Amino acid sequence: MTQAPIPDAQAIHDAEARIRPYLSETPLLRVPDLDAVMGAPLHLKLETLQRTGSFKARGALNWVLTAEPKELRRGLVTVSAGNHALALAWAAAKREVPVTVVMPEGSSPLKVRGTEALGATVIVQGTIQEAVSHCHRLRDESGLTLVHPYNDPRVMAGQGTVGLELLRQCPDMKRVLCPIGGGGLISGLGLALKAARPEIELIGVEPAGAPTMRHAWDCQDAAAALDQVDTWAASLAPAVVGENTYAASRQVVNDILTVSEASIRQATRYLLSCGHLMVEPGAAVGLAALIEHRLPSVAGDTVLVLTGANLDLEQVERCLDD
Repeated sequence: MTQAPIPDAQAIHDAEARIRPYLSETPLLRVPDLDAVMGAPLHLKLETLQRTGSFKARGALNWVLTAEPKELRRGLVTVSAGNHALALAWAAAKREVPVTVVMPEGSSPLKVRGTEALGATVIVQGTIQEAVSHCHRLRDESGLTLVHPYNDPRVMAGQGTVGLELLRQCPDMKRVLCPIGGGGLISGLGLALKAARPEIELIGVEPAGAPTMRHAWDCQDAAAALDQVDTWAASLAPAVVGENTYAASRQVVNDILTVSEASIRQATRYLLSCGHLMVEPGAAVGLAALIEHRLPSVAGDTVLVLTGANLDLEQVERCLDD
């Protein structure tokens, strides 16, 4: 299957039609108690309620549903800190395809157990860089097909369906704050948003301990990798982004902010306590940027994309005890 390196608006619309029989639109919510704490109205896009607990189900399912038989013949392999692992295991089951997932040491036990429960084989291997290397060895030695967690146009198109939903749900939005890990979500939804409303301000947010896309931007090099990552927001901690997500982000993202671990914890705590929402740390970085007063006020609606809810109970306790 020949793919353009960056999906266009039509590819994202096609992805929405393809995945809609299996995945419902997620809510856009206002939480008055959280608005009161923040002193401003916020719209929360609850990808936390998506199948497998994160937006990742969209891209994984779009990939699987568009895969050719030869791509599926020997099975699939991927590397993931957890959310893409869960999503691909769930999606691949739709076509009864075996999946092997390599996860770095320290990955969430909840995500490891959940991925195995969905039928995937999980291998826990070293640092994220070592996990990536092992994944590539499995691909080469066993003839498995790699499903990249973010740097794939079919995955990006699937994630872009979040943007199509936002255009329908919040016609007055002026600003969207979106977490960045490898960049698949912000690239996809940004391509969808900017094709229809180029004036929307799209801000990416990363942990200061894993500023992967910001680093690539500053180096003007998609291959610029971080020597190490160190953040509680493990879902946002790849060492390197991809050529496709880098190129797309330069087209559609207005700015990238980094936020502290303390602010991520506070934001997660606010969402748990004031918002009554189960949200993992990586999903809370947009709110962390507002807590740090990193952005001027905007006339119009602000949307925070809450990307995932796969939070271990131990993490909840750690957050609430701080």
